[in-house]
Amino acid sequence: MPCAPVAAARSLCRGLAAGAALLLATLAGPASAGDLDKADLARRFQPPLHVGDKLRDIPAWPITSELEPEAGPVAYAFESIDLAPIPGFEGTPMNLLVSIDRKGNFMDVALIRQHEPVFLSGLGEGPLRDFLAQYANKSLKQEITVSSLYGNTRSGAGGNRVVLDGVSKATASVRIVNQTVLTSALAVARARLGFAAPAGKGPLAEVRSDVFEKRSFAELLASGAIGRLHLTNGELEKRFAGSEGAGVDAEALARPDDTCIDLYVAYLNAPTIGRAILGDAGHADLMRRLEPGQHAWWVASAGRDAFIDDGFTRGTVPARLAFSQGGAPVELRDLDLSPRPPEGAPPLNAALVLRVPPMSGVDPASPLRFELSFTRAKGSMLPVLTQRSAHLDYQAPEALFHRPAAPLPDWLLAWQDRATELGVITAALLLLSLVLARPRWMSVSAGRLKLFRLGFLAFTLAYLGWHAQGQLSIVQITGAVKSLAAGAGLKSFLYDPVSLLLIGFTLLSFVLWGRGTFCGWLCPFGALQEFTALLARALRVPELKFPARLGTLLDRGRFVILAALVALAAVAPGWAEKGVEVEPFKTAITVGFDRSAPYVAYAVGLLILGGLYYKFFCRYLCPLGAAMVLGGKLRILDWLPRRKECGQPCQTCRHRCTYDAIEKSGAIRYDRCFQCLDCVGIYHDDKRCAPIMLVRKRERQGRAPAQNTFSITDSNQDGA
Repeated sequence: MPCAPVAAARSLCRGLAAGAALLLATLAGPASAGDLDKADLARRFQPPLHVGDKLRDIPAWPITSELEPEAGPVAYAFESIDLAPIPGFEGTPMNLLVSIDRKGNFMDVALIRQHEPVFLSGLGEGPLRDFLAQYANKSLKQEITVSSLYGNTRSGAGGNRVVLDGVSKATASVRIVNQTVLTSALAVARARLGFAAPAGKGPLAEVRSDVFEKRSFAELLASGAIGRLHLTNGELEKRFAGSEGAGVDAEALARPDDTCIDLYVAYLNAPTIGRAILGDAGHADLMRRLEPGQHAWWVASAGRDAFIDDGFTRGTVPARLAFSQGGAPVELRDLDLSPRPPEGAPPLNAALVLRVPPMSGVDPASPLRFELSFTRAKGSMLPVLTQRSAHLDYQAPEALFHRPAAPLPDWLLAWQDRATELGVITAALLLLSLVLARPRWMSVSAGRLKLFRLGFLAFTLAYLGWHAQGQLSIVQITGAVKSLAAGAGLKSFLYDPVSLLLIGFTLLSFVLWGRGTFCGWLCPFGALQEFTALLARALRVPELKFPARLGTLLDRGRFVILAALVALAAVAPGWAEKGVEVEPFKTAITVGFDRSAPYVAYAVGLLILGGLYYKFFCRYLCPLGAAMVLGGKLRILDWLPRRKECGQPCQTCRHRCTYDAIEKSGAIRYDRCFQCLDCVGIYHDDKRCAPIMLVRKRERQGRAPAQNTFSITDSNQDGA
């Protein structure tokens, strides 16, 4: 029947609110700053390289070379935490020193600091540094992903895709590392290497080299394949109206309807346009000159004005012409070609082939803006200069391109890579839910229940724990609070789909059954403790019990540890990272005892204690278990069946409960219950339940049941 969870829920919410307020007050503040200064960088980049002052517009250091004194920066170095402070598994962003050259190639990715539990003392930092070493010589123009260690590790590799080798037992962490590296590097590339901001969602369009139709200049102009800006003298004069530049152009005033400038723009990479403008040989020569991912446009003008001045230097950027996409400016530089006027074109006064930097991020099929500036001078000695502009919005025909399928985000790749495991675990959770929802058939036979429970716990330990790395930890709770306090959200949880599935199921189980679902069935270390206890009993090791008062006192220990860890996470995160080692989960489950001797000795010692005092760690030390108890306050069902004879006088279930979760009164202590279902089986078994045995005995003797005796077929939970 339903319990009264409202008061408990309110108490829980008040406690959580107070704790969250403390954390928010402590953690809220400026975002994490970098750890290095110019001197630190200088020690890492030795001559002939030199480190310049940190840039003001973006937190990066320019790197110059004595071998190319006139070339400007040959590379940029930056700390990832300044540009991509993505929370890790523990909730704190890692910091990496990333360096890229002027072509967008990675020179190096070095570790500055990190807080990932598996790399702090589990696997150590060696595997992480080996993973980072793979970025050297990779390019930002490539699609860089992390391999799955749970399936085909090289699925989809090839072409423009690079797949880095992941790290076993740290898949979620290295996916976050990859996202951190790419996000920070792209930010610098867009600011300093001419990489455009993304024009839209999805991958950039690619030219269909197999599409060619012979078209005349007039046909291309009519279809929009050649863009045109037509500006008359009068229209330009209107732009200067009300300024110092108004009325200074006598010819414009005399002939307002005459053409001032006709500006033409055409995208040359597409064969249909490029071959019509440059000819077959000219287009082939252009494509040989362009690097992969580089785009070129033909820009020409006719009329009394030209888009370049007489002093224009070939190979440079036209001063009067600006180019942008989606509001992001991109450099257009002359390729120093001398194209002949296309057949059918009007008389031209200037024509250039202009190109953007390689892998600029420009989407050639999306709208582009070419902006032409006009400057007028009034006066001769100290002229007053007035500038106005006109723009041409250009978009090449969509039929000339195709768009590749959008690559899946890293977090979704993680789910895709682990689809088999997620399916197996989901099936196991459904089976467990069915047993907990209707436990009578499974539990009434002690042998059947024992077989099922041991089988499920073996699955939890071997498959869920050691294989799928599904051991939940207090680190996930402290990490979530720290991420939320920093305003970073909980996206990092998406990179660990197995843990997220278990978290979701555990939260649901709080409401239905209480805390025991996870602790009793889904905790790999808890399963390992149970098998250790069974081994101890088989070896005739006596099971010890604490006196009741001492047991109650020790029971509070885990709550003290939980409070201490939460407080440390707020005021001393470094100590909190060490404090979470009170959990032996990383040693026993995550790395399978492959750690240094002190950690292994601690984990083994807890297992030995668990063999002497049943589930010692779970009941007296586990901070995650304490958090589960608090979550269990949300339970809405008293789902374990009881009758009035339970506790008065019958004490069978209480004496057989190894968790001390049944009071002398017969009431269930749900905050101590691990949902082993033994008491449910006793309740329904006419060979173990004393009240039922008494009724059966009276029936066999032909005596009527005593007055007010319960009905054997009746229980307080239908189907329980």
